[in-house]
Amino acid sequence: MILCKAEYAEAIDRAVFPALQGGPHNHTTAAIAVALAEAATPEFKEYGRQIVRNAKALAEGLLAYGFDLVTGGTDNHLILIDMTNKGVTGKQASRALARAGIETNANTVPYDPRRPFDPSGVRIGTPSVTSRGMKEVEMQRIAAWIDQVVSDVKNEAAHTKIREEVRAFCRGFACPGIRV
Repeated sequence: MILCKAEYAEAIDRAVFPALQGGPHNHTTAAIAVALAEAATPEFKEYGRQIVRNAKALAEGLLAYGFDLVTGGTDNHLILIDMTNKGVTGKQASRALARAGIETNANTVPYDPRRPFDPSGVRIGTPSVTSRGMKEVEMQRIAAWIDQVVSDVKNEAAHTKIREEVRAFCRGFACPGIRV
């Protein structure tokens, strides 16, 4: 969805149709309407605030374990961790964390000396865990698991054990819209 001033509408319309969009895509319009209606609620605003509180709590937990956060913390939903001081690459850390049931993304960091396909950093966010109802206290447990995995990045048996702990932990926080 593109919102603009009237003076730009014709130019944007020409750029979008027919070059980028071949039809009205009514299903997309309906989805946008539903998303906007949800975003206008007080509950959604509180959800956004909780995402940020969770990210700040996770960042504080990671700092306590000696992780190097690129911005020293966070003011939004994301945390970018430079893994250099932990002696692992972002790709190694991200893959190990995935084996342990913690989803992250290998990511470059500012002035990264490593290649983009094997960067120094890991990016993690809190919207998904917030959607499940987790709060600041749960972020401390997640930070501890991250530290355990990264501290022993090659120990797949430990990652399997942590994965089972993560699975059991997550059973207490249902995924919205999914019935098990």
